[in-house]
Amino acid sequence: MGEFDTRIEAGTHVIEKWNAVFRALLAEPRRQLIVSLLDASPDQTVPLPESAINPNIPVDSRKLQKELYHQHLPMLADQGFIDWEIDPLIATRGPKFDQVAIVFEALHSKSADMPNSLIVGCQRLEQERQNKF
Repeated sequence: MGEFDTRIEAGTHVIEKWNAVFRALLAEPRRQLIVSLLDASPDQTVPLPESAINPNIPVDSRKLQKELYHQHLPMLADQGFIDWEIDPLIATRGPKFDQVAIVFEALHSKSADMPNSLIVGCQRLEQERQNKF
């Protein structure tokens, strides 16, 4: 395999990794869960569905719990971003958690530079922006 083939393979691999990260962050409950885990210590569990709820939006927690169980948690776990248990319903950081956490760390560090349209209504980014000023 030549250098060109190696670069193509590496490029394909990194594209797949980024696609997995952005698919994982596509849904609000998954984003909230990642942020909750980011706020927790690395070996700490977080309760569900509470840790996947946006504090600014009312939610039917029973419906969310079903969505977490059947959709969101398996998707995040399949990528290695989280680990989860059923009884009680909890989540912890998975072996590849850093691949999704870095997106939020970067966003939080740049909150002062972000447009208001992406800040106002997002409690965490509003808080990050206030901390910067």
